[in-house]
Amino acid sequence: MDGTPETAAARPRVAITYCTQCNWLLRAAWMAQELLSTFGDDLREVALIPGTGGHFAIEIEDATIWERKRDGGFPDIKTLKQRVRDRLDPTRDLGHIDRP
Repeated sequence: MDGTPETAAARPRVAITYCTQCNWLLRAAWMAQELLSTFGDDLREVALIPGTGGHFAIEIEDATIWERKRDGGFPDIKTLKQRVRDRLDPTRDLGHIDRP
């Protein structure tokens, strides 16, 4: 992708909402870094959104792909990358992440 506004707008936005009271910023930042390392050219942005009350969620556009209370904790990075891939390009091979 060439970074023009038209192509940037077509790429999805990932939002990671984390609880500041629980000190989950580093966890959220690490997950953002992992997603940018793997999907950097396919994402418009990865946003870190401070929240409270034990909230931790990861959304792509308007779809919640992970919610701490609903999904039972935090995703391991393999699961997170697979869920993001499934939204972006289900046929994409993630290399060693997709191996058993």
